[in-house]
Amino acid sequence: MTIREGITLFGYHQRSDLKPRTVQSYHPLLQRLEAQFGDRSFDSIGPDEVYQFLESLTEKLSKSTRRLRYAQLKAFCNFLIEKFNLNLRNPCNAPLLAKAFKTPRSVPRRILDRETVEELIYKAKNLRDRLIVELQARCGLRIGELLKIKVTDVSDRKLVLRTPKSGKESEVAFMPEQIARRLTEYIQQRNFSPDDRVFPICYSTARAMIKKLAGGLNVVLTPHDLRRYSATHASRNGVPLEIISKVLLRHQDLKTTQVYLGRVTESEAI
Repeated sequence: MTIREGITLFGYHQRSDLKPRTVQSYHPLLQRLEAQFGDRSFDSIGPDEVYQFLESLTEKLSKSTRRLRYAQLKAFCNFLIEKFNLNLRNPCNAPLLAKAFKTPRSVPRRILDRETVEELIYKAKNLRDRLIVELQARCGLRIGELLKIKVTDVSDRKLVLRTPKSGKESEVAFMPEQIARRLTEYIQQRNFSPDDRVFPICYSTARAMIKKLAGGLNVVLTPHDLRRYSATHASRNGVPLEIISKVLLRHQDLKTTQVYLGRVTESEAI
């Protein structure tokens, strides 16, 4: 079996089992792989060639992207070995490759405490900025989803999220009553048209705003830290993990949600 044939079969598998975004992320790797090894048989390619290929492919890329390409190539090789019951060792499992493209040891993320988030919201005097912080910290919205919301996507305490990260056509997020009321008042004050974005700013502006608010409290955080806080806060208030995962964060896998939940500090335990 040639690499080109393997890529074709892997493509069928991807389209039936994986999200469109994931399929798209494989394109740079598979395109280059076919160009370089298309006519070669899979069992003729050894670890040294794989290493040289990955080094050439990821030479000017970040460490995280280098690790991603290695993981993708490893997954592709595993697919072929398992699919055709090949008695072969994955060429990506060589010590040289594992060391060159290893995943760094995960560092537990610091979870914001409730007092910090409350003060952060209070410091946001601008209603638009306050709503952005609240929708992330209380409703678990991703900043990218939040900035895409249009007036027509707001209905009472529900928000329709278009083209979410999951790859679905849309998802629904829910708001506490007070936030829903403030959001409605904000929209009415601005006299938006139905197709207008509720928060017509870009990601970098939103990130800078949150960074500035946090700086006033001597805290360093990103928009995603607020989404992570929403999960931990809900968990510590007794919300079941399944609800946090499927309703608040809208994850496909409970394991992803568990990564978001922070460790209990000594003071919290006391």
